[in-house]
Amino acid sequence: MAANPPYSPSRILFGAAYYAEYHLEDRTTTDLDLMKAASFSVIRVGESVWSTWEPRDNEFDLDWLQPVLDGAHERGISVILGTPTYAVPPWLQTAYPEIAGEPRSGAPMPWGARQEVDYSHPAFLFHAERVIRAVVSRYADHPAVIGYQVDNEPGMLLFHNHGSFQRFVRRLKATYGDVETLNREWGLTYWSHRLSDWSDLWRPDGNTVPQYDLAWRRYQAELTTEFIAWQAGIVREYAHPGQFVTTCIAYPRPAVDDEALVRRLDVTAGNPYYAMQDHLDATASLDSVTPWTTSGVAGLLRQADRMFSSKQSRFLVTETDASSIGGPEFNLPPYPGQLRQAAYALISRGAAMIEYWHWHSLPYGTETYWGGVLPHSLVPGRVYQELSVLGAELAAVGERLDGFEPDADVAILWSTDSRFALEFSPPFPDAHGHPDPSSYMRIFDAFHRGVLDAGAQARILHTGQARDLGAGELAARFPVLVAPALYAATDADLDLLRDYAAAGGHLVIGIRTGYADDEARARVAVAPDRLHEAAGVHYEEFSNLHSEVPVEGSGAGAGAVTGLGALEPSSGAMATMWADGLISDGADALVSYRHPRFSAFPAVTTNAHGDGRITVVGCLPSPALSADLMRWAVPGPLASALAEGVASPVTISSGLLPDGRRAWFVFNWSWTETTITLARPVSDPVNGTAHPADTDLSLAAWSTLTLIDG
Repeated sequence: MAANPPYSPSRILFGAAYYAEYHLEDRTTTDLDLMKAASFSVIRVGESVWSTWEPRDNEFDLDWLQPVLDGAHERGISVILGTPTYAVPPWLQTAYPEIAGEPRSGAPMPWGARQEVDYSHPAFLFHAERVIRAVVSRYADHPAVIGYQVDNEPGMLLFHNHGSFQRFVRRLKATYGDVETLNREWGLTYWSHRLSDWSDLWRPDGNTVPQYDLAWRRYQAELTTEFIAWQAGIVREYAHPGQFVTTCIAYPRPAVDDEALVRRLDVTAGNPYYAMQDHLDATASLDSVTPWTTSGVAGLLRQADRMFSSKQSRFLVTETDASSIGGPEFNLPPYPGQLRQAAYALISRGAAMIEYWHWHSLPYGTETYWGGVLPHSLVPGRVYQELSVLGAELAAVGERLDGFEPDADVAILWSTDSRFALEFSPPFPDAHGHPDPSSYMRIFDAFHRGVLDAGAQARILHTGQARDLGAGELAARFPVLVAPALYAATDADLDLLRDYAAAGGHLVIGIRTGYADDEARARVAVAPDRLHEAAGVHYEEFSNLHSEVPVEGSGAGAGAVTGLGALEPSSGAMATMWADGLISDGADALVSYRHPRFSAFPAVTTNAHGDGRITVVGCLPSPALSADLMRWAVPGPLASALAEGVASPVTISSGLLPDGRRAWFVFNWSWTETTITLARPVSDPVNGTAHPADTDLSLAAWSTLTLIDG
């Protein structure tokens, strides 16, 4: 069967992951009736229970899901069918203990959780293929099935298994040809690491060579991509035209290259989890609670922008918070209104489905306190009631958001290679003085948050996607482009940035950009390599900052040169974590440090280049400084066309519809009621109310407005 065309979603799908098999007694009819009453239009099923599908080796029980699919179809609820390969049954792991993934060489991951398996192992793949074919062939013809999710949140482990390592060596041979080339490219003369034969390559456990680690991380991501593509190929043998194939991505996973992964899928799907309550207060700044949840409005929107970035198209949210999501110690149920806000925030950045994890809270298992739509009592409560209202609203919106594409004032480059490289060689210490593997995300998020706090909107572009556009088209589409920590970069990547500015774009360079090549070798060149002449600035030294350093504007002269006005940092603007010792070669200083030593260097410079300009940010900007920079670079954000003077805790997201009109989403992320004044006529797609220009619209605490031009 031919591959499906790209999936074009219609309406906003709304629902939850549903596991009838997790109940202590049958209540499928009751659950589906409640879902129908809440305007649910989709459920996800089947992906977690291989041992239910195949309780013993080659003995299948496939009929138990039929009542769920039949009942869903009778109520007009669509179904996404999952393949159960991420949770291995006990009989398989006891028969083939060698399939256990090894996070360290010779140390298999203990059984008793999930995703313990090396999914490149032939024994696992044999049994996985058999259960995939059994499940999908059984239900592919069911009219409720609209798509398939293969596996679940892949890429959790870096496999150190013997077979996986041997395949890694074979790929190195194919890439480098011989050990002498590898010795040269990786600099293995250092510390006597030169290889005389491929068999000399050491295991990755004790590796200290950055070039080895980057190759290892790329390989592990390739294993994930290949595994998911393999599954997708099997499923497509049974899928009907119009049924999509996807997987749900947990973006922080260590073995995921999302842009490569989704090339073999019909639509991007992901699982954005975020802390609620005061973590969504735009007037607060709280640390993340777990490595897999974000904190803050910018963190939530960055997750949405990352999902859009994978395929540069609308995406599905396969899991997100219904209530508290985390262990028994993590209990932050949403304030009233926050679930609705988060759903519309995701929709405003391109989500075509909102699916909650999960329908009912479980009385047992690891995820006992991962709260569902229904509490442990299974009696519908506040969360169910709030989602019922949201479901009715989305049903009323109907097809009005079909073809929606989120707006962008600023494009921000994402580099998976740089993320991998800076996790191994982080520029920042953590609170205990140890290398902080989240350094890349801290740099990236500093600029992404600055865009949001400046009242603007961001589009995240993978470096390969930017190359595909080319410098001229990139400048035409995105007048401001930020390159935060583009560390592991090819010459072509850096030349693209320079050419983008020459073509009329405003390039903003963050720290570590242009410092290493695509092998993560420090470039033997003036920094930032291939950019310093066009940027009119270079540096020879850099320093960590163990305390924040205040900054100030460098005067109005530079602002007059840029035509953008002077950059006047606000009172709370700081340089944090890092300072490049920038030396001007003709660039104008925009921001200076107030410090006895670092005042010798500008903190931010700008320089005209071709028809555009290059601005270099030599520090990690604080939220205030980052917002100041973005307000300076984007003096007239798109959101100002709806309402002028909007500022935190109010944010506006927007996007174009196929007929040229815009859809607008207005949020009040706080307890304080406020008002905006419309600059254009709009209407409410839910109730049809028309609002002329100059109308004052009230925003209650934790509220959201959805509006469409005209």
